[in-house]
Amino acid sequence: MASYEMVIGLEVHVELSTRTKIFCGCTTRFGGAPNTRTCPICTGMPGTLPVVNRRVVEFAIAAGLATNCEITRRTRFDRKNYFYPDLPKAYQVSQLYLPICRNGYLTIETPQGEKRVGIHEIHMEEDAGKLTHDPWLDRTLVDYNRCGVPLLEIVSEPDMRSAQEVVAYLTRLRQTLQYLGVSDCKMQEGSLRADVNLSVRPMGQTALGTRTEMKNLNSFKAIARAIEGEFRRQTELIEDGGVVRQQTRRWDDNKGASFAMRSKENAQDYRYFPEPDLPPMEIAQAWIDEIAAREPELREAKRARYQREMGLPDYDAALLTEEKATADLFERASALCGRPADVAHWLMGDAMALMKERQIAPDQMTLAPEALARVVTLVAEGRVSRQSAKEIFVYAFDGGEDVDGYVREHALQMVQDDGAYARAVEEVLARCAKDAESYSAGNEKALGFLVGQTMKALGGKGDAKKVGEMLRERLAR
Repeated sequence: MASYEMVIGLEVHVELSTRTKIFCGCTTRFGGAPNTRTCPICTGMPGTLPVVNRRVVEFAIAAGLATNCEITRRTRFDRKNYFYPDLPKAYQVSQLYLPICRNGYLTIETPQGEKRVGIHEIHMEEDAGKLTHDPWLDRTLVDYNRCGVPLLEIVSEPDMRSAQEVVAYLTRLRQTLQYLGVSDCKMQEGSLRADVNLSVRPMGQTALGTRTEMKNLNSFKAIARAIEGEFRRQTELIEDGGVVRQQTRRWDDNKGASFAMRSKENAQDYRYFPEPDLPPMEIAQAWIDEIAAREPELREAKRARYQREMGLPDYDAALLTEEKATADLFERASALCGRPADVAHWLMGDAMALMKERQIAPDQMTLAPEALARVVTLVAEGRVSRQSAKEIFVYAFDGGEDVDGYVREHALQMVQDDGAYARAVEEVLARCAKDAESYSAGNEKALGFLVGQTMKALGGKGDAKKVGEMLRERLAR
């Protein structure tokens, strides 16, 4: 297998975060009872006419600009004709001849350095419905709620050579789209789905081999396993004297193998022709400039700013900007308390540990920036101990907003009375006279023990730094 290399291109389908569908006013909200979020337009009833959702076009242009694409000033929709039970019209409105974005690229980081992955095109289209296979009852059910949900199909060039490069590309693409706000890219809800086109060829050969396509993979782990499995299948087939056939295949993640579904179609098989119910669109340069002017700060720019303006190390800035939800929370909490390094510490430590423990994503957190900022401030002002702050943080992470109320209710305030500190110090020195003598004789470790005993006497609610200073001063007399 070492004498072969894989050649990979991706077709990524992204559901857009519009309130309504691409050609009608039905909601795009995820879920709902089957076949309740439909109308005559998205189910293709005779006599209906579609109207293009302007927001879909804006999102497509924004995505194209962020991925360094050329925007097609005169663009149009085409009909892609095929029959499948989840497609009530027996055709899909898509773009073949004049896609809205072309000739772009994304830069990814690889062990060998930066690499540019070309984007052949981005086109707009409508989603199909969803089939549910019930093996127990031996029947298939169809839900048309998803029909007409707006999609962008982002087609890469065959520039990737490993599963790691594919995951890096998808990660960068997902981050870009989330930062733009054009899609939530929730793979578990089908908002981002990837089709993997893979072929193999002998090392050093420039001609492409015969490709297969694996459809609708919806997790990065499944994509990586599917790539490795299909690469292994094709190389073994070639070495055994077989021929790779152009097919659409289904990856079974449980079995670790792909299975043929049908022969791979080409464009002519779909009998494309211009969509007669939608006129071509002329996109003014002024509109493109307007969209470009309001594009938000993307991940790489934000990462650089965190280092430049907030003094964060590159590792911290990279980790905080991996997910837009984390970056938003970090910025809002930092603005409220003015202590970005401390906010970063809590997010990269306790918050990420809790997310891993509870198996939730950053955008599922209920941690309010106001609550996070208040925890940071209480610690910085010495009003709660670090240990107590960990308990308070869990309360805030679980959606608690009245941080000060929680501190009062659970008596977590740090001891502020100097007299209480003095009494605790004297009590410990009287009880631990030998340890005090040991410190005075030069044993620095003894001070740590005395600090611990004093903190214990204060119920764990003292300032350890202050306790240490008071002990040193007292023992120096």
